[in-house]
Amino acid sequence: MTRVGPLRALLGVILCALAGASPAAENYSPYPEQQFPRQVYWGDTHLHTSNSFDAYPFRNERVGPEEAYRFARGETVTSAGIGQPVKLRRPLDWLVVSDHAEYLGMTKALFEGSEALRAHPVGAELYALVQQGDRIDAVMRIGNSIADREELFDAPELKRSIWSRFAETADRFNDPGAFTAFIGYEWTSMPGTGDNLHRVVVYRDGADRAAQRVPFSALDSEDPEDLWQWLAAYAGETGGQVLAIPHNGNTSNGLMFSDRTLDGAPIDADYALRRARWEPLYEVTQIKGDGETHPALSPNDEFADFETWDRGNITANTLKEPWMLRHEYARSGLLLGLQFRQSLGVNPYRFGLIGSTDSHTGLSTADDDNFWGKMSTVEPGPERLSERFYGGKAFDVQTRLTMAAGYTGVWATENTREALFDAMVRREVYATTGPRITVRFFGGWGFAPDSHQAPDLAATGYRDGVPMGATLPARGSAVAPTFLLSALMDPDGATLDRVQLVKGWVDGQGEAHERVFDVAWSGDRRQGADGKLPPVGDTVDLDRATWSNAIGAVRLAATWTDPGFDPGQHAFYYVRVLEIPTPRWTTYDAVRLGLERPTDVPGSVQQRAYTSPIWFEPAEAAGVAD
Repeated sequence: MTRVGPLRALLGVILCALAGASPAAENYSPYPEQQFPRQVYWGDTHLHTSNSFDAYPFRNERVGPEEAYRFARGETVTSAGIGQPVKLRRPLDWLVVSDHAEYLGMTKALFEGSEALRAHPVGAELYALVQQGDRIDAVMRIGNSIADREELFDAPELKRSIWSRFAETADRFNDPGAFTAFIGYEWTSMPGTGDNLHRVVVYRDGADRAAQRVPFSALDSEDPEDLWQWLAAYAGETGGQVLAIPHNGNTSNGLMFSDRTLDGAPIDADYALRRARWEPLYEVTQIKGDGETHPALSPNDEFADFETWDRGNITANTLKEPWMLRHEYARSGLLLGLQFRQSLGVNPYRFGLIGSTDSHTGLSTADDDNFWGKMSTVEPGPERLSERFYGGKAFDVQTRLTMAAGYTGVWATENTREALFDAMVRREVYATTGPRITVRFFGGWGFAPDSHQAPDLAATGYRDGVPMGATLPARGSAVAPTFLLSALMDPDGATLDRVQLVKGWVDGQGEAHERVFDVAWSGDRRQGADGKLPPVGDTVDLDRATWSNAIGAVRLAATWTDPGFDPGQHAFYYVRVLEIPTPRWTTYDAVRLGLERPTDVPGSVQQRAYTSPIWFEPAEAAGVAD
C-alpha cells in the first residue's frame, strides 16, 4: 500500500477542484443532468375582469386585470360585488386574464362616459340607457350584436390603446420564476342562436409582440377556421407563438366536436391538421358544468353524472337534443378524434385536458369553501342560492347549479411563460375541479410491475416511457402497453378514493368503445364480479359543512397493463382521480348564512382530476400524420 501524506492529499484535492472535478467522482450529483419537469405549477387559463363587456355591468366595477393578478399571487383584494376582503388559501403560480376581445374594456369606458364612444350615435344611445339605470339592457344589446357580428361603434385608437395597456399590465406582473402572468383574451363566438364556440387565446410572448395586433374577435368572424388563420398570421408577422383553448362544449349544442365545419362542409384532413395545430388543449371543466362525459354517453360509468349542465346552449334559449351530446363532451370528442384518425389519417381532436374557472369577478376561486361565483352579482350572500345565474331577462339558469371549478396543473421545468407554454403545447397538463392533487401518468412498453414503488417515479417514467399528452413510442415486440401512474392528495384537501384509467378505442369497423378501469383504491375494498368497487364511504356532515379524512388514502399508485390491447386499434388512455366526498359550495353557503340547503343540487361532491391522454397508434398508421 502506498501512503500519501496529508499535504500531498490536500494538494490533490485543490488540483482536482481547479480542474473542475471531484477526487471521489466526476459527477457526484445526478440532478444537473435531469432536464425533465419535477414541479407542477397551478393556474387558471380563463378569468374575466372588469374589462369584459359582461362583467362591468354586472357589478364588477372594481376588479380589473391588476387586481386579478394581485389576487392570484396571494394578495388580499376587495371583491367588487359585496365589497369584502378576499384571499386565496394558497397563491396560484400563473394566470391568464382572458377578457372578451369583443369591446375589450370599452363597456367600462362607455359606462364611465368615454367621449370617444359617446361621439358615436350608438354609443350615445347606450350611454343614455346607462344613465337611465338600464345597465342590463345596454349590455344585452352589446351581447346580441356579438351574436349577429354587428359592430355597434368603432373606435380603433381606443381599441389599440386599451389592448396595449392590457398587455403591458401582464408584463408588469410577470415575474419569471415566481409568478407567470400570461397575455391572453377570449374570442367569443356564438353562432346561430348562441351556441358556445368560445376560445381563450394564450400568448407565449410579451407585450412587445402581442400588442402589435389588436385581438381577433367574433365581430371579425365567428368561424374557428378564421381564428386559426389569424393565429397563423400573427405568428408569421411577429415571430411570436400563440395557441387557442376551446371552452367546455356542453353549451355548444353539438358544435364543439362536430363532424362538419361551421359552414356545413364535411371535415377534411386539412381542417383536422389546422385544428390539432392551433388547439392542443381543451377546457374539460369550469363553472358552467363538468365536461368529461355524460351519463347518456357513458352509461356504465357510475361517476359520469358529475355537475352535469345539459339544458341548452350558452344563452339558454335553445334546448338540448340527445344527438348533440356526443359532440360536446371530452371523452366522446376524443373518441370522435380516433374515428377521424382512422378515416382521414389525421386526428382533429387530439387535445390535452385543462380546467379553469371562467369567473367574471376577477377572482380565480375554485375551492368550494371559498367560492366567489361566476358574476359579481352573485358573490356570497343569502340571495345567490335562489338567484339566476346572470340576473338578465334572457337567462334562466339558477346560480346554485354552477360549480366551483377548476384549475390546471402544468408539469414544467420552471415557472416562466416559455416553459409553461411549451408544456401546454406538448399537452403535459391536467385538469382538476379545484383541488391541487398531484398526478403523474406515463405510458411505455417495459415498466416493471413494481415501477410505481420506485423512490423516483418520474425518473423511471421519463426514462422508460412518455408522459401525459404524448403518443406511445413504437411497440417493438411488446405484447401490451404498460402505464405508470401516481396520485398524491391535495395537502390542504381530502384524501383519495380511487385512481381510474379510462380507455377509448376504435375497432376495425370504425365503432368507438370506452371502458373505465379501477386500478388503485383506498382501504380493503374488493372488486365485484362486474369489476366495480364499493363506494369509499362518506364522512360529510351536511349540517356543519365538514368532513373527515378518516377514510381514503394519502397516495395511490399503480403499474397497469392493458388486458384487452389490440395492436391494430387506435386508442387513448387517461387517468381520472377521485377524492372522498366533501361538502359542495352550496352546503358551505347554507351553513355559514343560516339558510336551508338547496335540495335540487347535491350536498356533497367527489372532486376529481383528469390527466391529458396518452395515445396509441397502430404500426401501419404511426407517423403518417399528427
